[in-house]
Amino acid sequence: MDPELAGEGEVEFDELRANRSRRLDLVTAILMVAGGALGLLAAFQLTLEKVRVLADPDYVPGCDLNPVLSCGSVIVTPQAEVFGFPNPVLGLIGFTVVITLGVLMLARVSLPRWVWVGLNIGALAGFAFVQWLVWQSLYSIGSLCPWCMVVWAVTVPIFVWVTASNLAAGRLGVQGAVVDAVVSLRGLILAAWFVILAGLIFVRWQDFWLGA
Repeated sequence: MDPELAGEGEVEFDELRANRSRRLDLVTAILMVAGGALGLLAAFQLTLEKVRVLADPDYVPGCDLNPVLSCGSVIVTPQAEVFGFPNPVLGLIGFTVVITLGVLMLARVSLPRWVWVGLNIGALAGFAFVQWLVWQSLYSIGSLCPWCMVVWAVTVPIFVWVTASNLAAGRLGVQGAVVDAVVSLRGLILAAWFVILAGLIFVRWQDFWLGA
């Protein structure tokens, strides 16, 4: 094979990867702003409900919809204050950072690698915390908080897309077929998480859902 043709092929391939990375960063930025806004709203609402419950023990949160979907049953538990203060405070801080970085990205501000890596670490911590909260809600508390579920629903996509963006751009120092597979299958990975969560919720309260 002609070395020059091979070199041109490699350049074209690198350009394709760079273009894919830029498009992925743009989608990630949009997701961060939109998802961060929803997460911030949910964290704000949870904070308000927590304050109202503390002020009036007889107060019934508006998100208490039925025995299963009930914010009031969740926000008074120890799991709702893992670090000694209401969990939504973490959301107020974390989602504000996510929105800010997303806006900067949409404004075409080039973020340094350490910011991207820090964002990924924070997103990973949020993802892990959500998995723990899901487990606690299903098998310890025995109730689902609607606003908490909004936080779950935006935290996981943000983590998946930020990770995919970093892998595609080589910011994590990892390369290879596995990286390409993760980047290409990010939508499937996210869909699988939602399907598994929906299945666990259905099985956990199947008698309630089926009206048995």
